Amino acid sequence: MVRQLEITLKPKRRGFHLVTDEIASQLPEMPKTGIVNIFTKHTSCGLSINENCDPDVRTDLETIFNRLVPENRPGYEHRLEGTDDMPAHAKSTLSGVSITIPITDGRLNLGTWQGIYLCEFRNHGGSRQVVVTIIGE
Repeated sequence: MVRQLEITLKPKRRGFHLVTDEIASQLPEMPKTGIVNIFTKHTSCGLSINENCDPDVRTDLETIFNRLVPENRPGYEHRLEGTDDMPAHAKSTLSGVSITIPITDGRLNLGTWQGIYLCEFRNHGGSRQVVVTIIGE
C-alpha cells in the first residue's frame, strides 16, 4: 500500500516550530506497519525530528544555526530575495528537507521526547507545503 498527500502548514515566523500535531491531524488512517516520509517542497526551510518538551531547545537551535550561517556576511552573492534568503538556503541544506518515521501499530513511532519540527529559516516564509508518502501493509 502506498498513499501520498500534500499538506499545507500554517505560516510560521522564523525559528524552529513543533508541527507534529498539525501534520498528524491531517494524516489518513495509517497501515499497521510501514514508514512515512515527509518532504518539504521549499529551499529555505527544513524538517527535523528533535526535542518535543522543552521549548528552550528550539530557541537554542535558532541561536546555533544563526551562528553557523549568519546574515549579511560579505561574500554572499545571492541577495535577490533579501538578506535572509541565502542563509536560509544554506540552513536548509544543513537541516535537510525530509524525514522518515516508522509506523508501528498504525501510529507514528516517535520516541517519548521526539517531535517533528518545521525549521523556518526565512523572516516571512509563508505557508509551507509538505508531501507525505505513506508506505506500509
